[in-house]
This record gives sequence, C-alpha cells and structure tokens, in this order.
Amino acid sequence: MRAARLTGSGPTRRTVLRGVFLAGAASMAAGCVGFATTGGGGMVFLSTQFRPVAEAERFRTFLANTFPGSVSYVTIEEGPFASQVQSQVGAGRTQVGLLGGSHSDLAPLAGKYLEDVSGVPAGQGIPEEFLALAKAGTPQSWYVPWAQASFVLAAHEDALAHLPSGADPDTLTYDQFLDWAIAARRANGNQPVLGLPCGPKGLIHRFLQGYLLPSFTGGQITTFRSPEAITAWQYLKELWANTTPSSTTYDFMQEPLRAGAAKIGWDHVARLVSAPGDEPRRWRMLPAPRGPRGLGYMAVVLGLAIPKGSTDRRQAEQVIRALSTPQAQIGLLRSNGFFPVVDAQIPADLPPALQMEAGAVQRQRDAPDSILSLLPVGLGTREGEVTKAFKDSFQAIVLDGADIRSTLDSQARVLQKVFDDLKVPCWAPDPPAERCEVA
Repeated sequence: MRAARLTGSGPTRRTVLRGVFLAGAASMAAGCVGFATTGGGGMVFLSTQFRPVAEAERFRTFLANTFPGSVSYVTIEEGPFASQVQSQVGAGRTQVGLLGGSHSDLAPLAGKYLEDVSGVPAGQGIPEEFLALAKAGTPQSWYVPWAQASFVLAAHEDALAHLPSGADPDTLTYDQFLDWAIAARRANGNQPVLGLPCGPKGLIHRFLQGYLLPSFTGGQITTFRSPEAITAWQYLKELWANTTPSSTTYDFMQEPLRAGAAKIGWDHVARLVSAPGDEPRRWRMLPAPRGPRGLGYMAVVLGLAIPKGSTDRRQAEQVIRALSTPQAQIGLLRSNGFFPVVDAQIPADLPPALQMEAGAVQRQRDAPDSILSLLPVGLGTREGEVTKAFKDSFQAIVLDGADIRSTLDSQARVLQKVFDDLKVPCWAPDPPAERCEVA
C-alpha cells in the first residue's frame, strides 16, 4: 500500500503559509485570492490542529499510515484559517481539499463556505450532541466530528486516602471536592495539596467557563452575573483557601503533580498525561465534580470539513472515512492524545495514563446530568478579550479579594461590548439566540 506523501516534493508548512501571505498581497493587485503551494504534493489538508512541530510530524506519520493517498497536511492559526477559507471560497479559487479544526473554527464557516457533508458516512457511535453541533443550527451537517479532548482531575493515592466518608471519586459533588481538599490539607501538615493551572499560560479560564459556572448556573455568558454565579465565586474563594498558592505559577499541572508539589490537579488531558510518570498504579484520573445544576464539562470537539470548491472532494471524503474508523481514532489517540468520538475499544496496551484519561473523559461525558460546554464560537481575534474578562475576574475576586458583584458587573460590560460589536450568538451551554446577551 502506498503511503500518503506528506513531505519531499509536496508543499511544506513554510511554503504553503508563505503562499498564503504572498497570495493575499497579489490579490490586491490581481483581484483574486490564492493559496500558493509548490510541487505535486497532492491535496492540501489545512488544519488549526497539532501546530507545534513535534505534534504536526506525529500526525503526518499517523496520516501516512492511515490513508493510502497523496496528502499535504498544513497547519495554520485560527485567525488566518478563517480568513483564508473565506477569501478563497469568496474568490472562487479554492486551493484546499480538506479542512480540520475545532467546532469553534468550523461553525462560523457553515453554509456559505463549507460543503454539506450530510451524505458522508461518519463513524458509528458519535454522540448525538456532537452530531447536532456539526449542523450549526441548520438541517445539514457542515463537518464530520473527528476527535475530542477534555479536562479532568488527576489524583495521587496519598490524596485519595482523604476523600470524605462514603464519597465516590467518580461522582463527586463540588461540596465533597472542597471537603476533600480541606481534609488532604490538614493531613499534610496544613499544606494544601490541590493545584490549579493559574499560571500565565494556564487554563484556569476554561475551568471557569466550562466547569464551575455551568455546574452552578447552567450557563456561562447568559448567567455571568446571576445570583448563582455569585454563589459559584464564593465557593471558589473557599476552594482557593485550600489550594496551593504556587498554583499562580502552574501552566501545565502534570509538572507539579509529577514533582509531588501537588497531589490533586485539574487540567486539559494533554497537560496531565505525564503526571503519573513511572508510577501509574498510584494515580487515578477522575471526572470533574458536579454542582447544583449538574456536571459542567468542556469538550474540545474537532471536525473535518470540505470547503466549497474543494480541489478534490472525492479524496477529501475518502480521508474523512479513513480517519473515522475505530482503528484510526485509536491511532490518533496514540499519536496526538485526542480521544475517539466513535465507538472504539480502548486497547490494553495503551499507555496507562491515556487509558485512565479515556475512562474519565467517557464517564464525564456520559454522566446523566452532564452539561456540555464549548470553546467560544465566532469571536475570531476578539476571543482574547473574553478570556481576559474571565481571568481578570479570577484575579480580582479570588486573588485580590474584590467584591464579587461589582467585579462581575464591570466584567459583564467588557463582555457585552464584544458581543455588541460582533453581533454573534452564544455557544453551549448558553441557549441559542440571535444575539448573545450577558446577564
């Protein structure tokens, strides 16, 4: 079987992205938008995923072993991704065959810039909520769900010994989680063992957006200033009092967990995978806790889409089918740490940390009271302002002791300005509406 040709005569990321900017400049003079490549590398698969060099190379190797065709996998950041697809399709000069990205990348392109893929066979067992997301509020499917990632808890056995009496670590409430953090601190000479990723590159804002606030309020933006949100922030202040202060330096929780500086931690699965080190039997990966409204969790849902005017729709569909088999989905888990969306048996020879994470992700998703949250959709370059509003709220309320109500009122104005400017709807878990309103 001939392997997918991903290097050599095909376009490299540098040549393709150089072509992006050269084509953009040329379009101003020539009235067209292009996407320049070099050589005969076959269909271009343009993706926002696996951008770091090592991740991209692992994926290229995996793709070469999965699909027997000529494909050039090219990575690009989210902003240029959207503008390239829009400009190429708008000019009628699409030079890409297949697109890969998160729901947040693809949903804003639905209809006008993407082909209807309702007739493309998807894998078996894709969750209904993921299939609904791919429709972007329409009857048609605009992408095929491809893979998923999430955020879970990691806990060392030393900390597990201090769980509240009768508590099941797989079905914790936030009250039990707090009691656990308190008991573990007291057993550790009054030194907290819970860590959170609150460093400069940490993902604490995802904890707020996808876990804490949905679990307490049922929403994120539309409940931002609600009485339930105030309760959530009061809870977080109590939790922080039992969290190691060094958390403000933690970007990737696997590092302090592996070093023993923390015994309990929450983070993205990719940032926890090395926490167990060479002692996996002493660790557990657990679903997030649940609050008064349910178990809020954030899913990073990846999809595969075909741009209008694709250079090779037939081959694009073949790649989608190849990447949707259980074997390929397990292969992606091995190579790049994203979990299957189809029914796929997790093999026994998978590294223990990945096995534990896979179980925790599934239990979290399948919980009867789960509340799905998504990454922000449709914000483009303004997403950073939304992220900053959540991080600034955390800094003011939790670290600096500011008044909760006045802080939320102030940050709500920041958020509303973004939504007023962009005129975009909210995303899950907030209800669909023509315009997103902060409340």
